[in-house]
Amino acid sequence: MTEHTLHVPGARLVHEVLGPLPAADGRPPLFMIGQPMDASGFRDLAAHFPERTVVLYDPRGLGRSVREDGREDHDPVVQAEDLHALVAELGAGPVEVFASSGGAVTALALLAAHPGDLSVLVAHEPPLAAVLPDERAVLRAFAEVGLAYEKGGWGAGMAGFLALTTWEGPFTEEYFARPLPGPAAFGLPEGDDGERSDPLLSGRSDAVISYEPALAALGAARTRLVVGVGEETGAEVFTGRAAHALAERLGTPPVVFPSHHGGFTGGEGPYAGQPEAFARVLREVLDGA
Repeated sequence: MTEHTLHVPGARLVHEVLGPLPAADGRPPLFMIGQPMDASGFRDLAAHFPERTVVLYDPRGLGRSVREDGREDHDPVVQAEDLHALVAELGAGPVEVFASSGGAVTALALLAAHPGDLSVLVAHEPPLAAVLPDERAVLRAFAEVGLAYEKGGWGAGMAGFLALTTWEGPFTEEYFARPLPGPAAFGLPEGDDGERSDPLLSGRSDAVISYEPALAALGAARTRLVVGVGEETGAEVFTGRAAHALAERLGTPPVVFPSHHGGFTGGEGPYAGQPEAFARVLREVLDGA
């Protein structure tokens, strides 16, 4: 693994290249991207692709990638241009991309703007409100999470976020009529450290949730676009509904991956994924099986 820094307008992007360039197997590099997850969240998955040259990166303002533009928001359109610059810097495009969560939204923005950068895109559970009929209610629910975080800190905000992401079906008045659970309901800390910069809870990633995919451009691209959804996620909670709705808009069935929203991560505990099984399905998808 080699670590590099690419200077782009307003940021320094730290990225890792695992393997040689050009790749030993003759295939393009495999990018693995997330948001707000940085490169560290993909190392378990990357380890299951020893034959591939894998590229991981920290989006601007996250992990080791320092912002120099004076901004704090996380915009998928801006991040798409960062990735475009990174593909050009490596001189190895078009690349294959596995993108998760907010990273999948960024990858969709990249595909719409620069379709020649990608040969394959696997977009796993992009959190897109715009593809759902209850879009305004989704945005309202996220705004309530942000308010809980602002008032009570990380534990309160995360409890609200978990309540949102585990709610099944559209966000109805029944959802908004009930008070958000407190941190204790999920075993979270109840203290407040005064920090309000969490990219997931602070509203800094609102542009990710509210991004409207350019469906016509995505459909016209020659890139093979696959929408993924976790087996445990299903089709009823927000990211599962969004994945199914996007796949339907694109006229293609979603591919079911093992585990949940972060099913490619390792570790222990209740949120550990199944990276080996996940990698097996991802390899089949990338190979066109």
